[in-house]
Formats: sequence, structure tokens, C-alpha cells
Amino acid sequence: MANDFWILLAMVIYFAAMLSIGFIYSKRSNSSSKEYFAGGRGVGPWLTALSAEASDMSGWLLMGLPGLAYFTGAADPMWTALGLAIGTYLNWKIVARRLRRYSVVAGDAITIPDFFAKRFHDKKGVISTISAIIILVFFCVYVGSCFVTVGKLFTALFGFDYHLMMVLGALVVFVYTIVGGYLSVVMTDFIQGLLMFFALAVVFVGTVASAGGIGETVAFLRAIPGFISGTQVASPTLDPETGKQIVEAGKAVFGAPTDYGIITIVSMLAWGLGYFGMPQVLVRFLSIRDAEEVRKSRIIATSWCVLSLASAVCIGLVGRAMMPTHLLTGTDAETIFIVLAQTLLPSFVCGVVVSGIFAASMSSSSSYMIIGASAMGENIFRGLLHKKATDRQVMIVARITLVLMFLFGCLVAYDQNSSIFQVVSYAWAGLGASFGPLMLCALYWRRANKVGAVAGMVSGTATVFIWHNLVKPLGGVFAIYELLPAFLVSLLCIVVFSLVTEKPNDRMLYEFDHYMDDPLPGTLPSGSVLVDEPMEAMAEEVSGQHGVLSTDSAGERR
Repeated sequence: MANDFWILLAMVIYFAAMLSIGFIYSKRSNSSSKEYFAGGRGVGPWLTALSAEASDMSGWLLMGLPGLAYFTGAADPMWTALGLAIGTYLNWKIVARRLRRYSVVAGDAITIPDFFAKRFHDKKGVISTISAIIILVFFCVYVGSCFVTVGKLFTALFGFDYHLMMVLGALVVFVYTIVGGYLSVVMTDFIQGLLMFFALAVVFVGTVASAGGIGETVAFLRAIPGFISGTQVASPTLDPETGKQIVEAGKAVFGAPTDYGIITIVSMLAWGLGYFGMPQVLVRFLSIRDAEEVRKSRIIATSWCVLSLASAVCIGLVGRAMMPTHLLTGTDAETIFIVLAQTLLPSFVCGVVVSGIFAASMSSSSSYMIIGASAMGENIFRGLLHKKATDRQVMIVARITLVLMFLFGCLVAYDQNSSIFQVVSYAWAGLGASFGPLMLCALYWRRANKVGAVAGMVSGTATVFIWHNLVKPLGGVFAIYELLPAFLVSLLCIVVFSLVTEKPNDRMLYEFDHYMDDPLPGTLPSGSVLVDEPMEAMAEEVSGQHGVLSTDSAGERR
């Protein structure tokens, strides 16, 4: 009981600190919808980098990935981690700076649906509505996966009722998100990113030391067929009645390993494609203070990602050597990080470390909720239903959306046997295929148009549902992760539908051709005359003369 007290005390202190941050930023965040949803575009490189990675990884990093490594060995988590690391770097390298600059040129967009709509001059709100609906659907699933993590955490630590703790943890996230807006989310994500890294490092070092050192650990793991192979997967032998791994003579029983073929490897590497369409990461690119600070953020984010992923996989592998018969189902295996922290660390330090798991879930679910709320408030309510809505009305709608997402997330998380890894993989594929190809085309292809954008989003989403539920069960080459075929189908549809329909107008082409110019289009030479943006008939004359559209006092396109 004394140990539980100190663990709980550390976690309560942590929760109080996170809630305090929400209230600290509440006044500034509620001053306008731009502040609430994008922090007024004033976020520095360190906050941008660590908040992007912390919101991206979620509790999956500290529970799902180590659990997968513990139960079936290195192959699955290793290739997945490699794909994510490559995807992280490429996203920061080829998307971040361009998106930050283009979002200003494209009407000062502050959300991803808003950017797509303004990039393709969709004045009817079709693009923003479809993208907002996709975000709401998949982010509700994502929020549910985070709440599963919270429930499992407290059940594993204290034996508390899963459902009660899942709801209480979800309430903490809900309160500081609804009060503090984007700035509170970014600041808490920054703290949580540091805490997650600290937690992984401490548990990894402690686990290796307790397992008898690297040499003995590797020797033990090599004795398990296929466990540390990159081309095979270990096969735990399960009791058909209980579903648990069989233990004989104090050893967990494994059968012959299964081959990990090229199709599966490609599937895991394809996880990296998802980054190009992840709104919770892309919105950080919109909010960074200056496009020229992206390089610093890229170095920070990539370093954090590589070290954290490697530590998470190693914790699962070494955990099997240290506790070979402790966790006998795939679901139980996802608590290996918690069990190791309890075993290795003093109680208060354990409380701080396992707060990293709650930190991961909080950072991700809060980001998903704020982006879902912005999609409903800015893109559906103000963009489609009530174009003259005030900031106050938009934020009321956004907060109602937060309540609904909270309730739906609790519903998704109600089954405590849900696999965090599987739930996340489905939502990741949906968002990556819906928005990833479109984001790349929006930034790099001049000929992309509104029809192609709609076709790409709809086809990507539909392919994920069809492939996951109807095609993937056929096995063989069709067992590939649904993100890859859906990504390719979406990209093909964008290209085909853009080419067979009307080409972009002169204004769109001018914006595309010059959005990376320095100074940005819209910076006026002395004595130039402003041209009012709604005057579409002037587009050709404008692009042929000065190419100047209306600007604000800072010289940025409106």
C-alpha cells in the first residue's frame, strides 16, 4: 500500500500540473479562434518539434510497441519503427516548411481542411466539409485508443476498475483541452515529450542491467525461435481453452516461427507514408513561428523519434528476457513497460515514469480532440453552415464537439481487451491515405485541382475500409497493410481526375508558382496599388502585371 501511495502521489502531482497549464493559457487561447486552434502562429521550434512527436506517438509508443516486441519478437515492431522514423524525417523535410509558407499565401489557413479549401479555391466548402468529416471519424477512433491506454495503465498499476479509471483519465484530458485550447495542448505536449523520453531511457537502462547485461540477454532471446530475427516472427504456443501462452518447466513455450516476407516488411515500412496526412502533426507546421525555424525543429523531432522508438522496441525484447513467463496474452503484454517500471524503480520515481504513459495518451487525445473540434467549428459550422459566424459562436460549436468526441471515445474504449496497436493502425491508415497524397500534390503539383482533391480524399478513405474488411482477409499478397494500396489509389485518383477536368485558374497557378518566393507574394513595392481579392475577373491582369493580391499590414496574403 505504501508503494501505491507514492506512485499515486507522483501521478496526482503530474495531473495537477497539466490542468494548471490549461488554466494558465485559457485567457489567451480564448481571445480568438486563431489563438484557440493554432496558437496565433507563435510557437517556437522546440515546442513545435516535441509537441508534434508526443501527440503523434501516443500511448502506443509506451504500451503497444513494447507489447508487440515482448509477445512476438523484433520483426513487427522493428520494421514499423523504421518506417515511422523515415516518415518522420521526410515529413519534416519535404512538407513542413512548404506547408507553413503556403498556408499564409492560401488565405492564412489555420487548420488542415481550411488549407485544402483555400489552396484549391473551394468557395462552396466541399473540400473542407469532406476533410472535416474524415478527421472526426478517424480521430474519434484515435481518442478511443488513448482512453484504452489510460484504463489499462491504472488497472495494471493499482488493480482499479478499468472502466472507472478510463473515464476519469479521459475527463482530465477533456478539461484541460476545453479550457486551454491549442497553446495548452502544445505546452503540455512539450512537457510530456520530455517525460516520455525520460521514462523510456530510465526503464531501458534498468531493464538491461537487471536482465544480466547485453550478452546474456541476447543469448536468451536467440534461444527463442525467430524472436530477434528481422525475417521471422516468434509464435507463442497458446492454450486453446484459455488463450494464454503455455508455460512448461518455468519456460514460455514457442512453436516454429513464421516467415516475415517482403509483403509484410513493405506493410510495416508503409506506416511512414501516414505522416504526410496526419493532421495532429501537420497542424504543428501551420503554427510554427517562422518557416525558417523548421530545420531546427526537424533535427529535434527526428532525434527524439529515433531514440524513443529504438528504446521502446528494446524494452519489449529485453523485458521478455527479464520476465519470460509473466505476461501470457497479447493484451497483457502491452503492460510490460508498467510492470518493469514497478519492478525496477523506487515508488515515487515509478509514478513519475508511468506518468509518461498517461502523458503520451493525454498529449495525443488532446491533440485529436482540438483538431476534431476545429474541423467542426471552423470548417463545417463557419465554412459551410454559417459563414458569418463569430469567433464566440465557432468556439461554442467546437466545445460541443469536444464533448461528443469525449463520449464517443469512451464508447470505443469500453472494451478493455482492445489492442492498442490494432486500433491505432486502422485510424493511421485512414488519415494517411485520405490526406497524405493530397498534401503532397497540393505542395508539389501545379496541375492539381478541386475535383482531384475530392476524388483523392474519398477514394483513399473508401479503399481503407474496403481493403481492411474485404480484401485483407484473403491473405497472401492482399494481406498488405491497407495504408499502402489506399495511398496509391488516392494518388492515382488525384492525378486522373485533375487531368480530365478543368485546369486551375490563373490565381491558383500564380499562388503555386510563387508561394516559396522570398518575400512572399503580396509584399508590395513602394507605391503599388492593392487589388481586392474577390475580384476574380482581375486574376489574369494581376498575374500578368504585379501578381499582387490584398495584404495586411505585415505584408502577408489574406
